[in-house]
Parts: sequence; structure tokens; C-alpha cells
Amino acid sequence: MLAAWTAFSCHHAPRVVVYGGTSAGVVAAYSAAQSGAEVVLVVPEGRLGGMTAGGLGYTDIGNKQVVTGLSKKFYRLTGQRYGHLESWIFEPHVAEEIFRQFATHPHIRIMDGCYLTAADTAGGRIRAIGVSDGTTHTHLVADSFIDASYEGDLMAAAGVSWTSGREGNEVYGETWNGQQMLKGHQFPDGIDPYRIPGRPDSGLLPGLAEMTVDPGRGDSLIQAYNFRICLTDSLENQVQITRPQGYDPDRYELFRRLMQAQPEKQSPKDYLIWNEMPGRKTDINNRGGFSSDVIGLSQGWPGGTREERQALFQAHKEYTEGLLYFLGHDPAVPQAIRDEMLRWGYAKDEFGGGLSPQLYVREARRMVGEWVCTQADCEGRTDPEDAIAMAAYTMDSHNCRRGVILQDGKAMVKNEGNVEVPGGGPYPIPYRALTPKRSECTNLLVPVCLSASHIAYGSIRMEPVFMVLGQVCGMAAAMAGSGAVQDVSAQAIRARMEADPYLDGSTPDVIIDDDSPLIDIPENWRRDWAGTGYGPTFLRSEPGDTTGTVVYHLPERRGTWAVYTYQQKVWSNPYPVYVLRAGDKETVTPVDLHTLAISGQTAGEWIPVGTADLRRGGTLSVSFRNAGNLPGKADAVVLVPAG
Repeated sequence: MLAAWTAFSCHHAPRVVVYGGTSAGVVAAYSAAQSGAEVVLVVPEGRLGGMTAGGLGYTDIGNKQVVTGLSKKFYRLTGQRYGHLESWIFEPHVAEEIFRQFATHPHIRIMDGCYLTAADTAGGRIRAIGVSDGTTHTHLVADSFIDASYEGDLMAAAGVSWTSGREGNEVYGETWNGQQMLKGHQFPDGIDPYRIPGRPDSGLLPGLAEMTVDPGRGDSLIQAYNFRICLTDSLENQVQITRPQGYDPDRYELFRRLMQAQPEKQSPKDYLIWNEMPGRKTDINNRGGFSSDVIGLSQGWPGGTREERQALFQAHKEYTEGLLYFLGHDPAVPQAIRDEMLRWGYAKDEFGGGLSPQLYVREARRMVGEWVCTQADCEGRTDPEDAIAMAAYTMDSHNCRRGVILQDGKAMVKNEGNVEVPGGGPYPIPYRALTPKRSECTNLLVPVCLSASHIAYGSIRMEPVFMVLGQVCGMAAAMAGSGAVQDVSAQAIRARMEADPYLDGSTPDVIIDDDSPLIDIPENWRRDWAGTGYGPTFLRSEPGDTTGTVVYHLPERRGTWAVYTYQQKVWSNPYPVYVLRAGDKETVTPVDLHTLAISGQTAGEWIPVGTADLRRGGTLSVSFRNAGNLPGKADAVVLVPAG
């Protein structure tokens, strides 16, 4: 059966197809619809939200300054669920519900469980794509297309240039690309690789091969995938972790040897990044030499067929279920680890009481467009005029292979490929990194498998950034209409995102960071950068210096505003005092930072300092003074519409 676009009633609006129900895909569809387009959102995954709703609730984010527009709105909506301005840690079902709200739009048609079958191209444009749910085959004609999948399947089918694996450092003048064997997530020296220790003639353990490492050399290897695992210790909401079908305990022999070499490690949290989440749940990630990453199984994923990926998904699932069972039951596992693991089970109210249906595809294809983001971008050494978003995360790659090396004449197990290197402050992503070369395709946008080298992609590939890029692509697709996406003005996109970040006409926040000319800074304060503030810098006084006051003179804005300041916890003075002056009203707010709960990866949080009622006009300022013996720190102030 062949269905067509005829379900849409508005034939004069731009028509946009978004392929991929990832976080970027949902936001792209909503943005295009809010910008006047008729949208079809094709969801091959069968679940909205990608990794953000698939277990990655402990948000990876280098700096909150880069999270803007609808991406920020998503974290504001999760915050409403948990009683905060924003929440960066959340349960998977909460995220999915919010994405479903975005997608429930009168101008978005969702096609769940449909996958790409073909792309019809001519004259440098995609004329239509074919999708199928296995029974019904649908032909989708559109003006513009957005490939928001983790794999870049539509991009590849359209004949757009792409790559995968790791470039050699010489390709883009980088230093952290290609093969790397660093200390992170690594085996200690001396772990024997043979089935019978000390006996090379017994053969290598499963998953191992002889390995040589040539630092910086390029290859086709893909960093490891895993599941972000949601467990709970709530007996009322728990599904027991049982022995999975086909369980092979010998698969985890390397794990036994690693534990024997590290007898001091007596908790599952020594081998898994165990992030505590709301609802007595977890977001568990990879840690150490042997953990939840399934090193080596990702190689066939980027260009794999649907059937090949299903087989790889099942292999990852069997490994992970076996790993969790192993930790709770294998006699070689320390008793303390087994006892602690047995307290936990799958959450009944997440993913049907099992693993996520979304494998963490950290990297697959990457487009090669007009601008390729590289290490130079991450380090702030470029200044593209068409910047439309920012990223800020460490240049990050998980391991790509596990093998055997010779060190001082002794064979031992090592992982290769892990990189965790800070770049610098927040840096711009150009619009040209989201569009193919004009000679290849003029009506496709790519927010996830964007144009970047392996090591730069490792910094950009964070879910909040994907959502920002999804918004850019949705807006650009609607603005392009039947024209070329390369002709859309990046400046026009930036201007609209600043004036109407949520695309609904609501009043935007007002943010004053420490580098604003609207701030009075005493002579005894200085600007500091330590990666812990909102944005790249913050203001700092000397320890115990209580003589100076930092004053934020906020721009005149009528209305009622909730006023927050971004405050650091761990390194800050426990007794700052804020004074909010709105017109002739003054509010004094001392803050004991020992009671401030800061969660997630960042070291700071927005804390309320009062409400300003400026419906009748008046000036507004926030003052900060140090009131203790530690260094004072002043950072950004934000005004949020409160009515």
C-alpha cells in the first residue's frame, strides 16, 4: 500500500519531513511547525526523545550558557516537575512525556515505527523519501528534509558526503584525533590476556586481539556504545535482575581478573558511574577498564542494515543484562558488591521494567559539509561569521577497541581510544556545519550527524546541544521554503532565537553575565575562569574581603520578574548576601550555600533572590557582597517572566 502527503490540509505552507525521533528531531519538528510549516515526524525508534528520554537523565553538559531556546525550555519543563527553575536530572518517562507534548502539535503528523526505505533525489534536491512500518509503504514529498537520526541514514541515502571512524591528526591539523591510549577507563598494567593465565598457547580471551597503537593515526573504528541503565532500590517498583537466556559467565572473565587486581574496590559504583536520580532511580554509565561499554560491537552500526542493527542491539542487550546478573551472582565478585547489587532491580515504570529501547549510539556517520568543526573550534581558535549555537563539553571519546599489547616484554590487556581533554570556554558552531555542500543537496539539514571531525564531534554531541541545533534546523527549513537551505540567513535565525527563543511570542529571559557593561565591579574584585561558572568567567574577591559590592544594573523591563543568581557551591563562600532593589522596594537575601542542593555535572545552580514587580516601571538592581572568610564569587543574574 502506498500513502502520500495528502493528509495535510494547508498546501501553501512549507512542507518539512523530519527523520528521527531523537531529542533534536522532536525539537526540529516543533520549531518548523511553530515557524509555519506542515511537518511529518518519522520515528523509526518507536519512542520520542532519543537518549534524553532513553535513560540519559543525568545530563551531559559542559556549561549551561550554551543551552538556549527550546532546549532550555525542555529543562525548565523538567524543573517544573521537580520544583526547580530547571532540572538537569530527571526520570526517563518524564522526559518522554515532555517530548510528547512538543510533538502534539496541530501541524505535526507523527509516523511511529517507520524506517527509511529510499530517497528520491534529482538536481541536487531530495524530491521524496520512502518510509515503511513493515506493512504500509509511504511516499513523503516535501520542500525540505531534516535528518535528525543518530546514524545519518537519510543523509547517506541522499548522496551527501559523510565519514565515520577517526581521522588522522594530519587531516585537520589536530592533536587528539586518531588512535589514543590514555589512562582514562583503562586496565591497570599486568592483566593477563590468555584463557589460561601465562599460557599463550591457550588462546586469547573473547574480544581480544593483538594490538599496536600508533598515536594520532586514523582508522575506521567507532567508539563504544552502551545502555544508560535505569535501576531502582524501591521494592514496590522493582523488577528483579534474573539470569538472562544464553548467559555465558566466561564472557566476563576479564572482569574477574580486573577485580582480583583491585581488591580495594568493594562497590558496584567502583565499576559503574552510578548517578542517583529522582524516584529512587539511577542513570548508570560506563566506568573503568571493563564496564557497561561493549567495546568492539559498535563497528558495524553506522552503515549497517536494519537487520544488522537489530542483531547488534540484541548483542548489546545480552551483554548488559549478563553484566548486571554477573555483578550480583558470580562467586568471583566480592561479596560486598554482590550484596549491594541485589538491592537493585529494573524500574517497573521505565521501559516496561527492563533496559532502554534506545541504545546509546554515541557516534556513527558524520557529514562532510562546507564547514567541518575540528579541534580548533573546540579550543576557540575560530570565529565563524555564521555561528548559530554553542558547545562547551570536553573533547570526549569512549574506547574504540580492546586488545593485547607488549610492555617490557609482557603481554597485557589494554583499551584504546578513550580521550577526555578540555578544549576551552563555550565556542560557536556555524550554520554551515548543518548544511551539506551546495553541490550535493540544497534541501537537507543535519543537526545530529553534523559536519565535524571525530574529536570535535565528541565535544558537540551532547543532547542539550542537539536540541539547540534541532531548533535551528526546524526554523531554517521553514524559512527556506522551496529554496536552498544554504541561502537561509544565520543572522536572521540568531535574531529570532534571541527575540522569541520559545517560538511562541512569550517574553524571553533577561540574562546579565559577569562580562556585561551593566555591572559595577569594585577594584578589589577580579575576573576568573575555572570552568565552574555560568559562561566562561565569573567575578572573584580575595578571601575575607567584605569591603566591595558588585552591583548588577538590570535593563529596564516592565512586568513581574522572578530574579535568580547563578551561584557555585563547593568552592564558594557559604554566606553571600544579595540585595534586590526594584523601584523603591528592597529585598535582602542571605544565602547559606551549605544548604544549597546542586545536582548534575555543573558546579552551580540558579537560586532565587526575590521577585521584582515593575509593572509600573522603575529601575532594578541586584547587589552582591561577600559576608564570610572565603573568596566571594559573583556570576550571572537572570530575570524570568513571572506573570
